Amino acid sequence: MSQISVERSRRLRQEAPRAEILEAAAAAIAENGFHGMTMRALARSTGRGLASFYNYFSSKEDVLFSLQTGAFETLTASLKAALEDVVDPVERLYIFVLNHVRYLAEHRSVMRVLIHEASALPAGRRKKVRLLKEGYFHIVKDIVASIVAAGCRSPGAEGAANLDAAEVERVTYSVFGMLNWSYGWYDPGRHGTPQDVARTIHAVAVCGLVARCPHRSAQGNLERYSGAIAPAPLDRESARRVASNKRPSRPAKNV
Repeated sequence: MSQISVERSRRLRQEAPRAEILEAAAAAIAENGFHGMTMRALARSTGRGLASFYNYFSSKEDVLFSLQTGAFETLTASLKAALEDVVDPVERLYIFVLNHVRYLAEHRSVMRVLIHEASALPAGRRKKVRLLKEGYFHIVKDIVASIVAAGCRSPGAEGAANLDAAEVERVTYSVFGMLNWSYGWYDPGRHGTPQDVARTIHAVAVCGLVARCPHRSAQGNLERYSGAIAPAPLDRESARRVASNKRPSRPAKNV
């Protein structure tokens, strides 16, 4: 056996226990929350003694940090690889949606952890995770901007003249919202394959981005209802942003 093969085999032997621990941790955190998970219970669920468990992770924080960084690194790397030879922005958006839905379907507990435990890490590690999120977010934001700019080339379709940075950001967040929360309702037995879900979300996103329909043109008329709905009080930071007409400087924080 060559030296390269020996090194690869050794690396795989080292990585397999870590992957098993992270899988068990994702399930435990999804069920009990990060603060409800203990290292002792996690070690027991993976059939390891607590002492040997610390050979892989030194703390609960390390486990959570590895879960979050590993997820975003995997999502980003797989998306970049899938997009490599694809030029058309509508096709690129579908590839992103399908890549994300497939990951969600295969790692439902991890997705729950990403959504509900984003703030459980200390500031330094949250920053590292946030940078990974931002990189992933900006890939999708660029795709959305390309679709909005191109329009659908049909009569009355919106296009480049209506391209607005704030709107692109809002739409990108909305696409992520549809995707991320599908973990709460997606049941393969009822809703089909990841490809079925991806086609549905892709159609809603693309047609919403480029189509001009009577409902969209009449949206301005709906403003008359705004006075009948009492606004929720803003926290101090949100109030400051509204007053100064500034947008958040960290656009991918809540991906």
